[in-house]
Amino acid sequence: MAKDVIQPMDEAVRAEARALLREARSAVLATLGPDGHPSASLVGLTTDIDGTPVILISKLAAHTANLAGDPRASLLISPGGKGDPLAHARITLKVTARTVARETEEGARMRRRYLARQPKAALYADFPDFAFVALDIKGASLNGGFGRAFAPTPADLLSDPAHATGLAEVEEGAVAHMNEDHADAVGLYATRLLGAKPGEWRAIGLDPEGLDMALGSAVLRLPFPASVDGPATLRKTLAELAGKAREQAA
Repeated sequence: MAKDVIQPMDEAVRAEARALLREARSAVLATLGPDGHPSASLVGLTTDIDGTPVILISKLAAHTANLAGDPRASLLISPGGKGDPLAHARITLKVTARTVARETEEGARMRRRYLARQPKAALYADFPDFAFVALDIKGASLNGGFGRAFAPTPADLLSDPAHATGLAEVEEGAVAHMNEDHADAVGLYATRLLGAKPGEWRAIGLDPEGLDMALGSAVLRLPFPASVDGPATLRKTLAELAGKAREQAA
């Protein structure tokens, strides 16, 4: 019998898989054409507040017609790095595409989060032939490098639904508040906790597992020590992280 190479999941592996998903700005989307042949294309990427991948696609693109015919697809996230590309972690997601109406609360949130991560998409995001599509995760394969193979479930990758709901209504205001009143803390998160170069770092989004920041085209993610379940826990977590950053700056 062939040896089972799939290794058991643990919290460290879950964090690694979620980081790959949450930090990605692009991915390879594979769809099925009408002839049954797979077709791969590069797409911009963000995640909804619960971790569901979100893409913005045009009616003119072949993958849009493919998804209309068969919503099943695969998404490869492979950030790469120095040296052998196969030595770096990557994750493949089995997904089902679902177009989200712009006028809904979900659609407005996806638009805001997508443009925060992909600001140049504002040039065309509101064209009538473009649509936001949620890629609901059905399964996954995580290759953490040579000799490291895992099969995360959707629950391994997505945030606790109650925690995501608890933050959904306050996320936009919390991000604006951090940029307007606590820009110094955001800068310290980036430079002292994540080792980034100094600059006018801005918060661009948050979710139960972390805070996303950007400086120009550079994007960073600050993971939270534990999943945040609502506004009170969010304030406490951000304050504690700011205190830790200031201690390191002293």
